[in-house]
Amino acid sequence: MFDKILIANRGEIACRVIKTARKMGIRTVAVYSDADRDAVHVAMADEAVHIGPAAAAQSYLVIEKIVEACRQTGAQAVHPGYGFLSEREAFPKALEAAGIVFIGPNPGAIAAMGDKIESKKAAAAANVSTVPGFLGVIESPEHAVEIADGIGYPVMIKASAGGGGKGMRIAHSSGEVAEGFARAKSEASSSFGDDRVFVEKFITDPRHIEIQVIGDKHGNVIYLGERECSIQRRNQKVIEEAPSPLLDAETRRKMGEQAVALAKAVSYDSAGTVEFVAGQDKSFYFLEMNTRLQVEHPVTEMITGLDLVELMIRVAAGEKLPLTQEQVKLDGWAVESRVYAEDPTRNFLPSIGRLTTYRPPEEGRQGTAIVRNDTGVEEGGEIAIHYDPMIAKLVTWAPTRAEAIAAQGDALDAFAIDGIRHNIPFLSALMAHPRWQAGELSTGFIAEEFPNGFVAPEPAGAVAIRMMAAAAAIDHKLNQRKRGISGQMRAPGLFAFERDRVVILAGQSYPVTIEPEGEDLIVTRDDGTSLSVASAWRPGEPVWIGTIGSERVAIQVRGLLNGVFLQHAGAAAEARVFTRREAELAALMPVKEQAGSGKQVLCPMPGLVKQILVTEGQEVKNGEPIAVVEAMKMENMLRAERDATVAKIHAKEGDSLAVDAVILEFA
Repeated sequence: MFDKILIANRGEIACRVIKTARKMGIRTVAVYSDADRDAVHVAMADEAVHIGPAAAAQSYLVIEKIVEACRQTGAQAVHPGYGFLSEREAFPKALEAAGIVFIGPNPGAIAAMGDKIESKKAAAAANVSTVPGFLGVIESPEHAVEIADGIGYPVMIKASAGGGGKGMRIAHSSGEVAEGFARAKSEASSSFGDDRVFVEKFITDPRHIEIQVIGDKHGNVIYLGERECSIQRRNQKVIEEAPSPLLDAETRRKMGEQAVALAKAVSYDSAGTVEFVAGQDKSFYFLEMNTRLQVEHPVTEMITGLDLVELMIRVAAGEKLPLTQEQVKLDGWAVESRVYAEDPTRNFLPSIGRLTTYRPPEEGRQGTAIVRNDTGVEEGGEIAIHYDPMIAKLVTWAPTRAEAIAAQGDALDAFAIDGIRHNIPFLSALMAHPRWQAGELSTGFIAEEFPNGFVAPEPAGAVAIRMMAAAAAIDHKLNQRKRGISGQMRAPGLFAFERDRVVILAGQSYPVTIEPEGEDLIVTRDDGTSLSVASAWRPGEPVWIGTIGSERVAIQVRGLLNGVFLQHAGAAAEARVFTRREAELAALMPVKEQAGSGKQVLCPMPGLVKQILVTEGQEVKNGEPIAVVEAMKMENMLRAERDATVAKIHAKEGDSLAVDAVILEFA
């Protein structure tokens, strides 16, 4: 076994590998760029080596710097994590030449499977069901259109060396093919250093299901069940689960056996994932193979009880797999939510900045459920523009799917982040969505269910009642604190104006009476219904955790002028608590409308201006492309939202812009 390994990655996956290595008694070496000098993975490792500037192309993607870091520290092996160099055939070859072990598949398997075009050819040769498409290299937009016309729309344009949704576009017409081809090639070049793309048929109403495989250097390969990753946006996974609610035991076996056959055909000898696109009728077609550890590997670990990183390290050291296919048992259900630094209310555009608050939920067993949080950040850390916007992966396990979803919803409610925009409200709303809860999924789920983008729904029903009761309890606690600070004398009981209150939540009025009962509060509505409310919450804490009635509840809390902003179960609303007379007067207050202007095109997120597609004086039509802004390795096309004439262009290609910086103005 190795004494010391180097992790050629950053963020949460570097931290994840370090945890397992530490458990195995293996010393670790981290590498870091200028932007990651104070990162969590650097502090966690036993040693750390600086490898260059913030740009990945000058640091994490430079093979020679990784090899040199191994030489400096005496690291015997390298774990690549995912992304960066994890699927570069040249990387394990360079390590081998330097006498260093690659904790991943052999270079031949990477060459055969890591290249999306070659992997489809290998799959066809191994009698694996494949999607119709053109597997040759496409040289021009015209050639791409010709191929797409022949296959039939819609089609998928995909980077040959791609992954993580980068370099991928869906096209429904020849015009979209030409534009998508250019964007896919550009993203592929900047993200992977390889601009080759191919075209294949896009299966309508598809589901994304993948099989986890692992092999050793003795010819043994097994599969560890499946994961469903159908909840995606921009072809990037958002929520994953294991097992899939679609599959039965027979379909699982068929998919698993095909995945193993493909892995054996290329002498696969590490952890890898064979991805399939599946129809609602349980038909399935090979999509690609990722020759690395997947982002979503924790859900497989939770239902199998296996540590995939440990298995990777052991087989890289020459050990045999410790179990056979017959010994693989799936237990319970696991759900993973990817917590991203992005604004779901602005089309999921990236967000950067400092984490002024980062309080994840408590990990470990909670009742019948288990909560796990894989992360690489901490409070006070900064989310930079240079890398993937992932903050954490929140995973819950429970005996059943419904229980795992409920546990995930509770954990998201207890996850407090501030200082940047993030997608926790959207994830919470997904957990409460009836279609998700029913398992009626497809890769078009988000586009279909949120066609106009995401706006946190106003609370209703039981959710509104819980938020109302919490608001009353929070106000009571704040009032107690204010009076304690001011030194006011107290009467034996509550004054009438303290007892009789009105909670205004999302514009709805809830007249209530508040009475202490021991450590609890009894909140009684005017219709006579009462709720017992108990919590150890203190002013300033970002999450209110307590019980309302018999339910354990977590609610996000942010202070407002004369009130609080609450988020719970996907719903969000301002809450203010008044005396009865104050409520009467508040209802008479006019609401000031904010004026807006549609004459400016603002940068929707911090990013780099890749292209300005218009000139001053040019007339543009509604929907016409006007600029391309790149952030966190993704290119975002900005389009005119109305017919107009360009009056003045404020930005130029190559500019780094802050959010809401003016790019151009219309006349």
